[in-house]
Amino acid sequence: MVQDIKLCVSELATNALLHGVPPGREFSVGIHRDEGLVRLEVRDSGPGLPVVRQPDNDACSGRGLHLVRELADDFGIDDHVVGKTVWLVFKTPTTPEPAPS
Repeated sequence: MVQDIKLCVSELATNALLHGVPPGREFSVGIHRDEGLVRLEVRDSGPGLPVVRQPDNDACSGRGLHLVRELADDFGIDDHVVGKTVWLVFKTPTTPEPAPS
């Protein structure tokens, strides 16, 4: 699960940089752990909402949101007056996951 979360942070942060951050502005990443859940949030200040696409098989991009939606247990987008937050929720196992070697 840790690897899935790392991949999703990378995908959402890259999307924020490429599509959601107007020049001179920044984005933020938040990870919150609560009993049984990990919530990942990436907020940017750009206009518009991201769209989950189904790219052609030979396309070089366009799979990020589809991928994170499949890896996460829940997925959503909160629209704000300025910008939006893309969030994911992962259910955590009841026993700790062993550290990667």
